[in-house]
Amino acid sequence: MNSSKHTLTQFDDELEAVREQVMLMGGLVENQIRLSMEALAENDVAMMERVIANDRLVNGMEVTIDEKCVQIIARRQPAANDLRLVMTIIKTITDIERIGDEAKKIARMGIQLSNREHFHAPRYTEIRHAAKLVLEMLHQALDSFARLDVSSVTQVIRQDEQVDNEFRTILRYLVSLMMEDPRTITSSLELLFIAKSVERMGDHAQNMAEYIIYMVKGRNARHISVEEIESELQQIQVQQQPSYI
Repeated sequence: MNSSKHTLTQFDDELEAVREQVMLMGGLVENQIRLSMEALAENDVAMMERVIANDRLVNGMEVTIDEKCVQIIARRQPAANDLRLVMTIIKTITDIERIGDEAKKIARMGIQLSNREHFHAPRYTEIRHAAKLVLEMLHQALDSFARLDVSSVTQVIRQDEQVDNEFRTILRYLVSLMMEDPRTITSSLELLFIAKSVERMGDHAQNMAEYIIYMVKGRNARHISVEEIESELQQIQVQQQPSYI
C-alpha cells in the first residue's frame, strides 16, 4: 500500500513539474510577443535579433516537454483525466511554439522594414491593438490551464473574433494603399505579413482554450461555434451539480 501511494505521489509530482514547464514556456513566448512589437514600434534591430535568437529557447523547451510527456505515457500509462492532461500538454506546447515562430517572423519582417529609407507603418495602431488582444488571450489561456478552469475560455475564443476583425480592417487599408500608391507595395506587404502573424497567434491561443475544455470536461470543442460551446458547458455544469431529495 505504501509503495502504491509513493508511486502515485511520484506520478503527481511528474505531472505538476511538466505543467510548470508549460507555464514557463508560455511566459517566455508572451515576452517574445511583447519584445517583437516593441522592437517594431521603436525600429530596434538589436531587439529584433534578440527575439530571433530567443526562439531557440522556445524550441528547446517544446522538445524537452514533449519528451517528458512521452516518458510519462510509456512509464505510467495514464488513463482518464491524467491521460487527457498529458495529451492536452502535448497539443498546447505545439501551439505555444508556433506562436513563438510568429513572433520570430515579426522580428525578421521588422528588420526588413528597418532597411527602408522612409520607414512608415500605416495601420500600425491596429496591429498593436490586435497584438495586445493576442497577449490577453494567451495569458488567459495559460491561466485557465494552470487552474484547470474553463470559466474564461469562451472569452478567449470571442477575443479571437476581434483579432480577425482587426486583421480584415488592416488588410482592406493596405490593399487600398497599394492601389493608390504602387511605391508602398513592398512595405505594405511586409506589414501585411506582420498583421497575418498576429492573426495566426490568435488562432493558436484559441486552440489552447479549446484544449482546456477537452482537458477539464472531456469534450472536444474544435470546429463548433462559441455559442454551442457555452451551451454545452452550461449543460455539463448542471449535470455535475449534486441533487438533493
